[in-house]
Amino acid sequence: MSGPDHPHHRPGHQDHPDHPGRPALPVVIVGGLHADARRAAVARLLADVPGSVVLHHDLATAAAGTVVRTVRDATGILSAGEAPLVNDCACCALREDLVPELERLADAGGTPLAVVELWDSVEPKAMAEVVTAGGFTVTGVITAVDPALVLPYLGNGDDLAEGGLAAAATDQRTVADTFARQLEYAPVLALAESLPGSPEADDEDRELLAQLHPTAHRVPVGRGHGDGGCHGHGDGPAGTPAAPSELARAALAGFDVEAAAAAQHPACALLPAEADAHGVATLVWHRRRPFHPERLYAALEDLTCAAARSRGRFWLAGKADTLLHWDAAGGALCVESAGPWLASLPDAAWELVPPVRRAAAALDWHPEHGDRCQHLVFTSPGLDRDGLERLLESCLLTDAEYAAGQAAWERLPPAFDTLLEV
Repeated sequence: MSGPDHPHHRPGHQDHPDHPGRPALPVVIVGGLHADARRAAVARLLADVPGSVVLHHDLATAAAGTVVRTVRDATGILSAGEAPLVNDCACCALREDLVPELERLADAGGTPLAVVELWDSVEPKAMAEVVTAGGFTVTGVITAVDPALVLPYLGNGDDLAEGGLAAAATDQRTVADTFARQLEYAPVLALAESLPGSPEADDEDRELLAQLHPTAHRVPVGRGHGDGGCHGHGDGPAGTPAAPSELARAALAGFDVEAAAAAQHPACALLPAEADAHGVATLVWHRRRPFHPERLYAALEDLTCAAARSRGRFWLAGKADTLLHWDAAGGALCVESAGPWLASLPDAAWELVPPVRRAAAALDWHPEHGDRCQHLVFTSPGLDRDGLERLLESCLLTDAEYAAGQAAWERLPPAFDTLLEV
């Protein structure tokens, strides 16, 4: 039922396309391991968008067998409940419970924005995809960050379980790699500086953040930024409604789940560019020659520890068909297959490849090797660029090894088979 006389009808609000009569409910996802920064960002959204509602699932209670759900607005808690674990997995319980809660909010009407505040270690990519699959429109994804804590978190190789941050009994993620993915997925970073008990951020901290995610829209929130811009809870000139704040505009700006996923895929990831400022540097290393498996394997520890963060794709001699993904943070490296290089596929299979992947390959196509290449990016304070480049170059095939050709490469020792669980 909808119409001007219906109590839940809001002028200007469209019905949900798949559920006539249900008002469309914009959803913004706010996440991040920096809990105080996340809470500051959520508080800012509640203040800036009158009538907005926050859904939060606390996974810290999972040991007791349940996940605690709260729904609140600017005045306080509206409702609270528990969701049982699904297969001993707190994150699975969140997945099962989130969409029905959003449906209840949408059916009730009158909510201009649903803010899904993720628990500490929950990653926004999975939740954005769950919300979208549930028929809702994700209008923004925001990761809240305290710039002073970026380097300590990127350098923390501890398992999430050690700090009570695991989202499931089988969760093997570390603090560093989880934080890196949270940071790099979100198009908007809410920067909460000068929070109580937090150290002061300096230029190096801010530069590290900028180099790790150069395309992010960075919005200050928290203490010292409470009056930045106009906020929705006041009036503008001559009694007109105040303009929405920068964070509120970012929350409602729109979000493309498929494009965001493609931007994180190693074959077409939007990796950082070369940079060097305030003691922080980013090295972009691109070559058209395969790595020698034994020499690269021997250098893995030194390469992993050479930078606070490194990622990209690489080509290993003897594995001409396999695009390998490099993902390192906190002194730990994850290497895994990310599927085939496009050059190894028959022409007929290209139609099955997403257009963004084909476009990325075309931009970097080599007449002999196709899209096979080394494309690794290292970002860190105090980066030894020259030493790192020398080490990387030493891992490539020599001229003689390269000239020996593909058949000889296939006979090289399979040093990576154990790491790749072949």
